[in-house]
Amino acid sequence: MIEELLPGSVVTVEAHGDEGPQDDFLYPQEAAVVAQAVPKRRREFAAVRSCARRAMDKLGVPPQPVLPGERGAPRWPAGLAGSMTHCDGYRAAALVRATDLASLGIDAEPHLPLPDGVLPTVSLPEEEDRLGRLARQHPHVHWDRLLFSAKESVYKAWFPLTGLWLEFTEADIEVFVAPGERPGGGFRAELLVPGPLVGGRRLGFFEGRWTVRHGLVATAVTVPHA
Repeated sequence: MIEELLPGSVVTVEAHGDEGPQDDFLYPQEAAVVAQAVPKRRREFAAVRSCARRAMDKLGVPPQPVLPGERGAPRWPAGLAGSMTHCDGYRAAALVRATDLASLGIDAEPHLPLPDGVLPTVSLPEEEDRLGRLARQHPHVHWDRLLFSAKESVYKAWFPLTGLWLEFTEADIEVFVAPGERPGGGFRAELLVPGPLVGGRRLGFFEGRWTVRHGLVATAVTVPHA
């Protein structure tokens, strides 16, 4: 599911439900991070790192710890860029050599409406207007959840390039629907604060793709080198 949203230079590993190796191995440094966490959190932490290590193997990189850094962002081995996501019944990791992409972000969410009161806290008025039009044209998609997921992917691609927080309301996202039977398409995130410098060029927007499958909405953002 995530793989179809990303260029061929990116390797992905994903698992739905209980499929795939249930590798709960953690390096001592990783185990220390979740030593006081509830069992569900420890399982998710280990499972998504299992995906990440299998992605490293695909790139010919020896398996190694993936520790959370500032604001919880994963610290990848030198020369790699990547992103991870997990929700109930799903986990995924995407990795790429840093020479191929400047950054990337992935996110998956249950394809359900956001809880009451959440959308106004994460969206701009113009985004809500656009979502209303999309809902009238394509009522089978939970557009509020898609917008939330897209903003998560934007942030995950943004933070490694800037080291700064990005508020939900500091990116204006417009979603596009691709023709076809399966729900999917692209989106453009206009940055409302100064964007990161990539190859000496300041970026004003990020672009991404989305899909709805298996009861999930998934989004991905890639930032190419200038």
